Amino acid sequence: MTRWFVGGRGGPAPLRLYCFAHSGGSPAEYVRWGRGLPGVELYAVQLPGRGSRIGEPQLTSMRDIVTALVEEAGFNGPYAFFGHSFGSLLAYETACALRAAGRELPRHLVVSSAPAPQLPRRHTGLHRLDDDALLTAVQERHGGIPREVFDHPEILQMAAENLRADYTVLETYTWRPRPPLPVPLTVLAGDSEPLSEDGGRRLAAWGELTTRGPVPVRTFPGGHFYLREQQGPLVQRTVAAALGTDVTVP
Repeated sequence: MTRWFVGGRGGPAPLRLYCFAHSGGSPAEYVRWGRGLPGVELYAVQLPGRGSRIGEPQLTSMRDIVTALVEEAGFNGPYAFFGHSFGSLLAYETACALRAAGRELPRHLVVSSAPAPQLPRRHTGLHRLDDDALLTAVQERHGGIPREVFDHPEILQMAAENLRADYTVLETYTWRPRPPLPVPLTVLAGDSEPLSEDGGRRLAAWGELTTRGPVPVRTFPGGHFYLREQQGPLVQRTVAAALGTDVTVP
């Protein structure tokens, strides 16, 4: 395949699903979903500076990541995208770049726990914090960082570097108006995370970015990392249904 992807669980299948991880996230977390998606060949995007690409410099702008990804990686269809949080924005921008390049588009875009990118964004300068402060701030805001990260200086430093790179991308990102994508969209979130407040307006606004509406918005019990607690119903029902694949629930 390419250094940009890890996975391929299940071998060749009628549909490929490319997953884009949350800020500082490991693609391995999403590769494991392959067991719950029969009929899907699952890959996760591996960013520079992470995992097998640990020796490569981090990329800290959306343009740099998307340009390199589209130029170097082949998205061979039929395929779909799933993104969680930061990964939702990256998946959307990748789809836009593929359209601009005249490439085949994903059959479906599933976004999770992310506000629609055209909405005003509040930048908090998290990427400028020192390692401890950055990790503490992210943990207080979203949770999801294992306790052992804070107990091992080497792991803490690596986690902070990954988070800082991704938050630099997020906090320097500016949405550029473009025509809506001709790609069906599904929006997911946890019912107790702030995004689900105000009637889910910031989630529903994703519907402005596709010509293939209406866009369903589904919420699950939990916060920003609801998908870890709700993996069975999330992967085996909602994502599979959005992709039009058959599902066998244990």
